[in-house]
Amino acid sequence: MTRARQDRVLGLLVRADEWMTAAALADVLGVTPRSVRSYVTAINARVADGVAVESGPQGYRAGPAAAAALRSGNDGGTPRDRLHQVVRALLDSPDGIDVFAIADEMFVSSATVESDLARVRSLLGGTELTLERVGPRARLQGTEAAQRRLLSRLIHDEMDDGSFDIAALRRTLGEDSAGAQSLGAFKTDLVDRLGGRGWFVNEFGITDVVTGFAIAADRVSRGRPLDAVVAEPSARRQEIADIIAELAEQHLGVQLGAGDQHHLATLVLTRVVAPDSHASDVADAASVDSRVEDAVRDVVAQAAEQYLVDIAHEDFVRRLTVHIENLLHRSREQAWSRNPLTRSLKSTFPMIFDVAVFIASALHERLGIPLLDDEVAYIAMHIGGRLERSRRPDHHLTATIVCPGFYELHELLRSSVDRSLGQAIDVVSVETRVDPDFASMQTDLVLTTMDPPVPSDRIVRIQPFLTEADIERVQAAVGRIRRARRLARLRTELERYFVPEAFVRGVDAAAGVHGVIRELGSHLVREGVIDDEYVSQAIEREELSSTAFTDALAVPHAMGMTATRTAIAVGIAEPSMTWGDGRVQVVALVAFSESDREAFQTVFEQFVEVFSERESVQRIVRRSTDFGGFLDELVAVIDG
Repeated sequence: MTRARQDRVLGLLVRADEWMTAAALADVLGVTPRSVRSYVTAINARVADGVAVESGPQGYRAGPAAAAALRSGNDGGTPRDRLHQVVRALLDSPDGIDVFAIADEMFVSSATVESDLARVRSLLGGTELTLERVGPRARLQGTEAAQRRLLSRLIHDEMDDGSFDIAALRRTLGEDSAGAQSLGAFKTDLVDRLGGRGWFVNEFGITDVVTGFAIAADRVSRGRPLDAVVAEPSARRQEIADIIAELAEQHLGVQLGAGDQHHLATLVLTRVVAPDSHASDVADAASVDSRVEDAVRDVVAQAAEQYLVDIAHEDFVRRLTVHIENLLHRSREQAWSRNPLTRSLKSTFPMIFDVAVFIASALHERLGIPLLDDEVAYIAMHIGGRLERSRRPDHHLTATIVCPGFYELHELLRSSVDRSLGQAIDVVSVETRVDPDFASMQTDLVLTTMDPPVPSDRIVRIQPFLTEADIERVQAAVGRIRRARRLARLRTELERYFVPEAFVRGVDAAAGVHGVIRELGSHLVREGVIDDEYVSQAIEREELSSTAFTDALAVPHAMGMTATRTAIAVGIAEPSMTWGDGRVQVVALVAFSESDREAFQTVFEQFVEVFSERESVQRIVRRSTDFGGFLDELVAVIDG
C-alpha cells in the first residue's frame, strides 16, 4: 500500500465533492474495491482528531479533515521524505555526505540510503547535475543554478497540482531556513508593489516566484549566492530588482547580491507580470523578438482556420507573443511553471485545450517551445480569454408572463422580471386574462402567477411580487431548457457519426494506449473512413498531450481533419485501463472530416460533458453489452 495511492484516493474525493463508491474509485485507480477500503483506513489513521474520509451507504466522500490528511505524515518517515532529506543534505554540503553518517542520522540502514541515492540519480536527468561517488562519500557536481532547479523540483513535488502552499515550501527548505516564517507577508507585499506600478500580476505563477525567492534567501544565507550579472539590465528589470532587494531584506532578512537580484527580477518578468492592456503596444512594451511574433501570428491564423475559432486578433497575438517569449526564456533555464487549473481546463474545455495543443505543437516545431501540459494550459487560458471577449451571448429564451390584470400589477411584475432575469430571457408577451390559453403560448418559457391546468417543464409558477425563490426557479428552468437543447443536438450528431461495426467491448488494454488507438482505428480503416496515416497522426497527437479529458473518457483524434466523413469508434475497457496519468473506461476514437468542421466543437465538448458525470459513465459502461445497448444507454443519459 503506497502513500501515493492513498493520496490519489483522497484527491479524487476532494475534487468530486460528492459520494463515490468503492467500485468507482477502484475503476479509476485500477485496483480492487478491497484495496480502496484499506486505503481509506490508512488515510483516516493519519488524523487522530478528525475524519479525512467519511463512509456511508453511498460510498465515500471527503471529510472535514481531508486537507490535514493530505499534508500529514511528512515527518521524514516515507521514502519520498527520506529522498528529499538526502537531496537537501547533498545540496547543503559542498564536500558531500557520508553514507553511514546520514544513515545513522535518519535511523535507517546504509542499504536504505544506497537505495535513496539511486533514486537521487533518477532525479538528476536533464538538470546538468551529476552524483559523484568516492568510497562512502557522495557529492553533487554542478552549478549553483542547476542545484537550485533541483531544489525547486523537490518543492513542487510537495505541492498538489501546482497550487500555492507555503507549508510545503517550508517543509522542503526546513523550518529554520532564511525567512521561512515570513514568506506569506513577503508575497503579499510583492504583489502590492508590482500592481501599484501598473502591471497585471499573474497569481497562477506566484508559486514559482515565491519558491525562487525562498530558495535564493536560503542559499544566500548559507554562502551560496549566484554569480553577478555581466550584461547591463534594462530599466524595467532594474526597477524590479530594486523592489526585490528591498523586500528580501525587509521580510527574509538577507541581502541579495546583483546576481540574485537580477535572476529573481527575470523570474518575476517571465512568470507573474504582464504590461497593462491599455499600453499602446503590448509587444513593444515587452521588447519581444520579431521572429517570435511572426511565428505566433502565423500559427494563430492556422488555428483560427483549422478550428473555426475567433482568435486571430491583434491584441491576442501580442499577448500570446509576450507569453511565448517568456516561455522560451523559461525553457532555456529548464524552469517550468505549474498551472493549478490544468486538470479542470482539460476536462471542462477540451476543445479550447485542443486548440492550445495545436498552437503549442506548431510553435514547438518553429521555435522549440516545450510541450508540457501545464504550459499548454496557460496557452489555453489565453485562448479562452480571447473567445470570452468575442463570444456572442447565448440567445435569450423567450417568455410569456401570465398575470391577471389588477391596476398596474402586471407592469410591475414585468419590470421586476426584466431587471432580475433580463440577461437570460426576453419577455415577448404579457397575458392579463384570468382564463389564458396556455396551450397556445409558443414561447420557450411561461412565467405564471396562477396554476396552469396541465403542468409543464417550461411553465414556472411565480408570485405577483417576484421573490428570490422565483428568480432561482426561473434560472433553473432556463438552465434545463438550454442543456436539453444542447444535448438534443448532440444526440442527433452522435447517432449520425457512430459506426456500429467500430464498437469494441473489452479492448486489449495490455496493448497500451497506442495499441487501443490502432485497434479502434483499424475498424474505421476497413469502413473507408480514414487511412493508416490518420491512425498514426492520432498517435502523434496523443504523444503531445493525453486525450483523457475526464476520469473515465479518452477521445484520441488527429489534429488534421482528413477523414472522408466524421465518424466515431468506441471501445469499452473492462476493467479500466491506464491512459496518460490516469485511467479510463471508455475510448472514443474520433475521425473528423473537412466538411464537418463545425461538428468538431459540438461533438468534442458535449460528448466529454456527458462522460464527466460519474453515474452516467457507470450506467453506460455496465449496460453496453453491444453497440445497440451502448447507443440506447447513451441516448437515455442524454435525454435525462
